[in-house]
This record gives sequence, C-alpha cells and structure tokens, in this order.
Amino acid sequence: MTNVPEIRFKGFADAWEQRKLVDNVDEILDFRGKSPARFDMEWGNKGYLVLSALNVKDGFIDKTIDAKFGDSELYNIWMGKKRLKKGDVLFTTEAPLGNVAQIPDNENYFLNQRVVAFKTNPIKTDNDFLAQLLRSPNAQDLLMANATGGTAKGIGMKEFVKLSAHVPISVDEQRKLGAFFRTLDNTIAIYKRKLEGLRELKKAYLQMMFPQAGEAAPRIRFAGFDEPWEQKGANEIFYTVSDKGHSHLPVLSASQEHGMILRNEIGIDIKFDRANTATYKRVLPGQFVIHLRSFQGGLAYSSIEGITSPAYTVIDFIEKDKQIPEFWIEVMRSEKFIKMLESVTYGIRDGRSISFNDFSILKMPYPSYDEQMAIGQFFRSLDSYIHRLQSRTNALAKLKSSYLQKMFT
Repeated sequence: MTNVPEIRFKGFADAWEQRKLVDNVDEILDFRGKSPARFDMEWGNKGYLVLSALNVKDGFIDKTIDAKFGDSELYNIWMGKKRLKKGDVLFTTEAPLGNVAQIPDNENYFLNQRVVAFKTNPIKTDNDFLAQLLRSPNAQDLLMANATGGTAKGIGMKEFVKLSAHVPISVDEQRKLGAFFRTLDNTIAIYKRKLEGLRELKKAYLQMMFPQAGEAAPRIRFAGFDEPWEQKGANEIFYTVSDKGHSHLPVLSASQEHGMILRNEIGIDIKFDRANTATYKRVLPGQFVIHLRSFQGGLAYSSIEGITSPAYTVIDFIEKDKQIPEFWIEVMRSEKFIKMLESVTYGIRDGRSISFNDFSILKMPYPSYDEQMAIGQFFRSLDSYIHRLQSRTNALAKLKSSYLQKMFT
C-alpha cells in the first residue's frame, strides 16, 4: 500500500485515507479582516496574551517573543463569545507561514489576524495528531506550494480549505501518534529551557566574576584569591604578529561562537583566490585574531593552525607564561569588553571597524596566573556542559524531523 507511512505503531495496518485538512476540524476561528485594537506592551497580572505569528512556534507559545497583551474589556470586544481552550491547535497563516502550537491552558488568549485556531471533535480527530500533521514535511511542502506573496508568503482560508492530506482512519492511531510527538516535543522543550537557564547563568557569572567599572576585584571569587586585579593597556599584554608565506596551510575564518574555524566549515560560500594566500597571515593555536567588527566582539581565539585574511590582525601574548587563553576568551566574549571596543572604534555601515591601535589603548584588568587558571577552567567546564546539552537538543530535533518524515504519509 502506498498510502501508509514508513513507520507505524503495532496493531495498525489499514491504509490512511485522504481528507481535506478542514475535514479534521469542527470550527476555525479566524480574525483576519478585523482592525487591530489597542494592546498593552507589558505583562500584568490581568494581562491577556496576543497570539502572534512570531510567538506561535515549535509546538509551543513563546511569551518572550513579540509579546503584546490586552485587558479583559478589550478581550470581550475582540474575542466575543469565542474562547480558546486547552489543546486547540494554532496555525500561522503568514510571516512566517505554517508555525503550529497548541493552547497550553484554559487562560484567555487573543487571536491576531495572522493566527487561526482549529477546534476539533475528539471523536473524529485528536488535537495532538492534528498539530503534528500540520508540522509534517508533506503538509509544510503543500502549504508553501499553495502560498502567495514574496518573501513574506501567506495562505488565505479559501486556498487552505482546498488542501488535503493522508490521515489514519483510526482515531486510536491518531492518539498514539499525537501522544508520541507531544512527549518528544516536551522533552525538547525541557532541554531548551535548561539551555536558556545555563546561558543566563553564564551571563550572570560573567558579570560577577569580572570587575565592573571602578572596581579593583570581582564580586565573586574562588577561595584563596583576594589580591586586587592588575590593570594594563592591551598593548602591554598583547603584540601583533604578521607571519606570511604559508599558502600550504588551510584558510581560516572568524566566527563569534567557535573562534577561528576552517573556512569550509563557516556555512557561507566565501570566495577567495588561492594565488593570493601568500599574503595571508599565519595563525597558531593560542593566538587571537582581530576580525574588524566590534558588535560581535571583534576578537576570535584560534585552537588550530591556519592562515587568515591580511585584513585581519593576529595578536599573541607578550608573556605567554603569565596568561591563560581560556580566561581571555571569556574576557573578549563578554558584553563589557564589547562595549569597551565600541567606545574606541569608528562606525562603518553594519558594524564598527577595529584596528590594533584602537584595541591597544584599552585598559584591561586581569588576575594572577593561578586565578586566571581557576576562572578559565570554570567557564570551560560550563561551556562544555552547555555544548553537550545543545548537541542533545539538536539530536532530538533531528530525530523528530526524521520521525515526522517517516510516520506521516
């Protein structure tokens, strides 16, 4: 049979039948065509969240993105007698098209003009199944094929009601599919919340474990360290390196998250003339590269050997035996350091250009070698944990994408 998915739960063998997507719902709530009313921009105890095309995503409602709220009076005017209930399926009709989520509780929510809600009859259709059906690759491809518009594609209800997909005849099979993907979604969401919490924790540690303006030492320190931090100009800590003529080495590019990486791993097809690489500068493990743009930090650490554009400045420690690279990596990624750079650089279009002269006048506080070691190891361990958690999250998301492909037809 062709109308069956590649993977199914045991006990189900019937072919899926083709239905129009609207055949799976009893009611569609659609507020397009109504004029927007006033919305309060801040959350309050009596606030009513407006569901936008941006905060309806990844199966959940994200209250941190494009969050707008209205009061009960506006809610009664806007929604009338139409109430959203827990489990109702939300679908974005444009910009971005095809995001899906479900109402998480029986609180009051507004629908805006770019989000519709589907109410189902549980005897005929399982809510969780419908949400995953709309997120399946085939359904998403179908939506995009029938969408109109330029970069901000959308679909009208007249076009949507014509669309069809294969669904299992058995509601029990729908429920099993829905529950399976809901569990997977919840697991991914837990990982994402942990990641967000760890990243916020790291930001807090970066604030408290480095001296703030006017302070001689940070607010939080490891036991055994109580001396004031030393402060020197960057040109007393670093010097420039310009070692050319190494065309045989791989070409590196700067990335904010991973530092210097192989150019073919940057994810962007950056063209360069191999004949000109004799003028490129060699970068050694343990060195930093000033890569022009201060809004991203502007300095990238290299753990590998290679060559990089002559427009970049390669720098190294004057006294390598007194500095710990892992400590300075965190210094140069910190918001405080980026703001320091912005104060001494000059603006060009989408960023600020950095020269070594700009960088060299900065006064940079730093502790003893041993305290640098302790701080560097702490953040390296924290980064390692964040990276492992991110890898697991990515693996689960990839697994879900594969299951959506193979468990829907």
